[in-house]
Amino acid sequence: MFAKDTTALYFNPGCALRLYRPENVEKLFAYLQDRYPHIQMHDICCRHNPKLPKGSLVINVCAGCDRRFRTLYDGISTISLWQVISGSDDFPFPDHRGMEVSIHDPCPVRDMPAIHKAVRDLLQKMNMTVIEAEKSGVDSICCGDSLYPKCDIEAVRSAMKRRAASMPCEHVVVYCVSCIKALSIGGKTPCHLTDLLLDRSTDPQGCDIKKWHDTLDAYIESH
Repeated sequence: MFAKDTTALYFNPGCALRLYRPENVEKLFAYLQDRYPHIQMHDICCRHNPKLPKGSLVINVCAGCDRRFRTLYDGISTISLWQVISGSDDFPFPDHRGMEVSIHDPCPVRDMPAIHKAVRDLLQKMNMTVIEAEKSGVDSICCGDSLYPKCDIEAVRSAMKRRAASMPCEHVVVYCVSCIKALSIGGKTPCHLTDLLLDRSTDPQGCDIKKWHDTLDAYIESH
């Protein structure tokens, strides 16, 4: 995948995951440190100059970060945490006992089938049964969150409910924190992939769309 002694290697968990569950960030970073001793934490938001040397490789959790780092900044390449863990032979995968789930693939990595495959490989390794939605992978559609703030809140919530209704299973795996809010608003039970890997339940932590984006925007500006 990449050399273990790669020196310009960074882990950027993303602002949203930092806000949602900083303890997940620390546990996953500790795992990466064991495998890649030279890895460094990178906390600059992907919307700002990353101040990284050319040739840097960034391991991302957030789909939006992955797209921005690989398209906006010259000399920086990316790989998702899902690809890294999927390719490992020592991650302590929990057993979810055949739990049936659908998957919502987020917009920023819609054109990244390698990431879609890695996510599904991880679920298989955790003994989960995937029942695909009609629109998934490269054909996935937005959870509704990208409509904010272009549309009023009720239009955003309606879009979220439509997307949630298209999921065959009650439990829906997501790997974007905003998608947690969307699927929860839509009446489904979201399961964030970091929580599944660490054998935790996902907590939507409130579904006020404006409040969430205000909090996230403030964090982005300060990082």
